[in-house]
Amino acid sequence: MANSRDTLAGVSNEDRVADAPSENWVYRLLPRALWPYAQLARWDRPIGWQLLMWPCWWSAALAPQALTSGAVTTGLPSIWHLMLFLVGAVAMRGAGCTYNDLVDETIDAKVARTRSRPLPSGRVSRRQAKLFLVAQALAGFLVLLQFNLFAILLGIASLGIVAVYPFLKRITDWPQLGLGFAFSWGALMGWAAIFGSLSLSPLLLYFGSVLWTIGYDTIYAHQDKEDDALVGVRSTARLFGTRTKPALLFLYGGALSLFAAAYAATGAQEGPHWPAYAGLLIGAGHMLWQIRTLDIDDPDQCLMLFKSNSLFGWIVFFGLVVSALWGLSFPFAG
Repeated sequence: MANSRDTLAGVSNEDRVADAPSENWVYRLLPRALWPYAQLARWDRPIGWQLLMWPCWWSAALAPQALTSGAVTTGLPSIWHLMLFLVGAVAMRGAGCTYNDLVDETIDAKVARTRSRPLPSGRVSRRQAKLFLVAQALAGFLVLLQFNLFAILLGIASLGIVAVYPFLKRITDWPQLGLGFAFSWGALMGWAAIFGSLSLSPLLLYFGSVLWTIGYDTIYAHQDKEDDALVGVRSTARLFGTRTKPALLFLYGGALSLFAAAYAATGAQEGPHWPAYAGLLIGAGHMLWQIRTLDIDDPDQCLMLFKSNSLFGWIVFFGLVVSALWGLSFPFAG
């Protein structure tokens, strides 16, 4: 069955990455010579840039609702900012994955799920990967330059966390915490892009996003726990083990509490309104479904639940957008 899918997609076994889909726009639209670079950047797996984007979009949707009534605003997020964050998420997620693969080439060669990636399989040289990394980073920097000076400096500051992250799995059981610090940075950026400063609200949103990231990446890491144990890679999946479900209750519950506190901390009478909190309630139901469904010994299911977190991102974002629309329709509603 897998071989027939590869044939239909025109992807030979030599061109495939074991944990990547064989039927994807990458293989239909890009020349075969570019496939290894698309796989380095994970363009064939959009869930990564989506999860990086969501804290940006949440923050960009929350910040306008914190503006005073005297400000000229609809309370809705800036479409321009949303597009910039989307492009930036794709570019920087690709750059981060390329950097991670350069650092982890030796480890990836020992893990069944990752040994077919472009670097360990030899389809891309280290020099080529480094040049591709620079190109993606430059694209991300061009996006960053569209914001105010504070947001530009804040974005540059995130690079320190990104640089350290790939090494954490060698020295701590909490590499997912490092990923949370990096992937949640957009919760600060969306606010900074509007205000040119930070306050309590984006900080609460940031730390809530960190807990959310640890949760979903713990689910993801359960796919590799046997191989990780053999090669000495550490993770919260191995740390929590059979206690993963209680840990997820704490992590996801903490994330939702911090999100609600972030909304309340705006101190704005104009918003966010009840639809934003209703979005969190619906999101809580989605998180509970993840926890109840999870079988930590079923890699396919772990991947499915991990990917479902993009739906959670949509739920929270739409809650904030509907909150802004409610404020426009009922400007004197509490």
